[in-house]
Amino acid sequence: MLSKAQISLITSLQNKKFRLQHQVFVVEGIKSVLEFVNSSYKVQKIYATQQALTKLDKIPHNIKLEDVTEAEFQKITSLKNPQGALAIVELPQNNRLDFKALGGKYSIVLDDIQDPGNLGTIIRTAEWFGIEDIICSIGTVDAYNPKVVQATMGSLSRVKIYYVDIEPFIQDTTLPTFGALLNGQSIYETNFGNEGLIIMGNEGNGIRSELISKIDKAITIPRIGAAESLNVAIATTIFCSEITRQKIT
Repeated sequence: MLSKAQISLITSLQNKKFRLQHQVFVVEGIKSVLEFVNSSYKVQKIYATQQALTKLDKIPHNIKLEDVTEAEFQKITSLKNPQGALAIVELPQNNRLDFKALGGKYSIVLDDIQDPGNLGTIIRTAEWFGIEDIICSIGTVDAYNPKVVQATMGSLSRVKIYYVDIEPFIQDTTLPTFGALLNGQSIYETNFGNEGLIIMGNEGNGIRSELISKIDKAITIPRIGAAESLNVAIATTIFCSEITRQKIT
């Protein structure tokens, strides 16, 4: 039986303050829970209903597994249609960005992305296209926000996320930098080479003005219709797709 203290702790993890205080976050859904179980992350405990337990096979013995009723699970889930499985996972420790490790490949840089769904989709997209690292500004939404975690569909367990002050980071990097801007060279006429940083801006304001002067190449996705702008997650997908196309052709 779930105690009031357990329920209070789990529900408090919706808030970044308490995720940092307890150094853990929540993962929901059978597939996502299993993805984290089989990753480098440390899963502290899994809460699951009887129905979900039948699908949670091969859980290591060092992970605590607690059987809860459907009614109890409703008290800890944040989803409208939960699958009956919730894991408490430790935040990554000593997650420092190794600048040298970014060489020879492409990474995504996010400037103050605010929407959890957008960040989650970008993480999922990055994994699809084989991008291993996403560098976020300090003002970007927390990657361990439950809505972000849910939107990644398990990809967060394999893509590395870093939070840095991106202005000095872009200033000091020796890698080519490509910024997604409304005015720039067409993405389809750009040679992206073999490495670099793809910089995507805030949903409403784009890339901050202080960064634009530090970017090597301003790149735009040509607009044919009358839409004012593209969703940042969709724009990121188009960039990842074009970079991949150039690699394999």
